[in-house]
Parts: sequence; structure tokens; C-alpha cells
Amino acid sequence: MIRVLIADDHAIVREGLKQIVAQTMDIKVVGEATNAAEVVPKVRSLKPDLLLLDISMPGRSGLDVLIEVRRDHPEVPVLILSLHAEDQYAVRTLKAGAAGYLTKESAPDQLIAAIRKASSGGKYISSNLAERLALHLVSDKGASPHELLSNREFQVFRMIALGKTVTEIAEELSLSVKTISTNRTRILEKMQMKNNAEITQYALQHSLIEIGQKGQ
Repeated sequence: MIRVLIADDHAIVREGLKQIVAQTMDIKVVGEATNAAEVVPKVRSLKPDLLLLDISMPGRSGLDVLIEVRRDHPEVPVLILSLHAEDQYAVRTLKAGAAGYLTKESAPDQLIAAIRKASSGGKYISSNLAERLALHLVSDKGASPHELLSNREFQVFRMIALGKTVTEIAEELSLSVKTISTNRTRILEKMQMKNNAEITQYALQHSLIEIGQKGQ
């Protein structure tokens, strides 16, 4: 029996996932986490065979949570199930140790196949994602500019693109304004950009944010 911990802040998504899993004989949901702060303690207490993690939840960055789980509980594979398209987070999460990446538009049979493969020690990735990973293994020259940002810089990059101020970002991430300003400077340098407007334009062109998110 594959014991799964679901981490997602949307109750309707958790219920849907449980219904999909309930149709199998070899997979069982043993717990749920509704925000980033609950994930690591529940991994520690429940000792699941697999963590199904939404990369975007209230609180800490999902990437930070992934990295902490992989560091403290390397025996627990982490399968990412996200609203974000592969271009936004997939390569980044796999490089951070995820066992696979699925969008929430994936078919139920893909989810079940991914859980089984990841829990057995394999990696579940699409053919398109495999090609992108191959480019990264050869050289960062094949990477898009935003893929060269650190995880924290990428998080700040997206928040700037959504129209948030440095002060708002600092408050949301519980960091100093100076730290966020430094991140912004590095982002502009690495991306060879001049201002926030160029960040937003790039993010929209590369589908790193959705148009409906802008200004939220």
C-alpha cells in the first residue's frame, strides 16, 4: 500500500484527489496539509511513502518546502501537482529534488501512474520536460533567462511581475526591504532588464503569470 500525504490549500482539490485515489487498491491518503507550514511536521509524524505537493500554497515558498523535505526526509519522494504550466516551475522543482511534475489539468490515470512510479524510486516527467532537462544537463546556455534565477529570485520575480511593491513582497515573505531590493537588482542584472515593466512584460510573454493574476 502506497501511503500518500496531500498538501494543497484548496479543499475541493484535496477531495478530488482523494476520490481519484479511492478508485485504486494500492494507494491510500493518510493525511492532508492545508498550508506550507503544516507540510514538514506532517511528513515527520505520518511518515508517508509519498508527498503530493502543490507548489503554490499560503505561507512559505513551495520550493523552500520541497528543499526542506528532501533534506530532512530524503526517503520520501515528492511529486509536484501544480496549476502552473511546466515552463514555470517544472525544471526548477526537479533540480531541487522532486520526483515528478504534473499540472492539475493532467488526467487521473496520469496522476496514478506518477504516484506509483515516484513511490518506487522513479521519476515521472513528460517528453517535453525531458527535453528541457536534457538542455540543462548539457549547458545553461539552453536555458531561458528566468531559469537562471535562484529559487528566491524567481519567487520575487513573479511577485514583481504581479505588480507587488518591494515593501509588500518583503512583508509577505517575512524578509527585509533591503533583501528584496537586492534580489530585485540581481534579477534585473541577470535578465538584462531596466525596470519592473520589462519584468512584467517578460513574465506575461513567457506565461510565468496569468493575465488574470496581474494586480492581485
